[in-house]
Amino acid sequence: MSESGEVFELRRYRLRPGRREALIAVFEREFVETQEAAGMRLHGFYRDAADPDAFVWMRSFAGMAERAAALAAFYGGEAWRRWGPEANATMVNSDNVLLLKASSGAPPFSGDYGQSGVVTVSTCSLAPGREVEFAESWERRARPLLEAGGARIDATFVTERSPNSFPRLPVREGETVFVWVSAFPDDAALSNHRAGLAQSAGWTGAAFPWLDGEVWRPLETMTLAPTRRSRHAW
Repeated sequence: MSESGEVFELRRYRLRPGRREALIAVFEREFVETQEAAGMRLHGFYRDAADPDAFVWMRSFAGMAERAAALAAFYGGEAWRRWGPEANATMVNSDNVLLLKASSGAPPFSGDYGQSGVVTVSTCSLAPGREVEFAESWERRARPLLEAGGARIDATFVTERSPNSFPRLPVREGETVFVWVSAFPDDAALSNHRAGLAQSAGWTGAAFPWLDGEVWRPLETMTLAPTRRSRHAW
């Protein structure tokens, strides 16, 4: 592993209307083992419950230098040469990408997962240089309330500030974020979680006002359904 540590990509693709299932089919058939063989770790593949023309997924690399090597191997390889045009034909754009690193010592996505349940990914956009302090405060102020309300928090991330080591694939540079990933057994559990937070004085009276006062734009939360071959689910 390089000195920069494990690097994650949170990728959200805007797709042409009605093409999501076509992308998922070619992705799960041709791009899972081939990316892993090139040196990547694949985590979650998701349908956005609120947007039928969005596909969200996450992968990671041992470090930034390893990211450059793995991406060069995959995008210069036979699988992408043969099937990449079919995948690209489903997309309007694919450069809504955040480079992230784990915000604590606990390894993200360290459990054994099936392909079920509901996943939420929440992104806090912050002032430059505020991510570490925010993450520490979030652990004290927000995590206990979220977990008490039924969320299984599987990962927390902050911005990876290293320059993009593979410029062929653009990323959202110059942003400062904190991201947390939660999982729930089903839609009802997520609804109960949200209803409980709305009734929690600790959340509505303290934790959320603090969070809302820190972010530069409203908290963004994606509600996601893991696909058949997602490595991360409930």
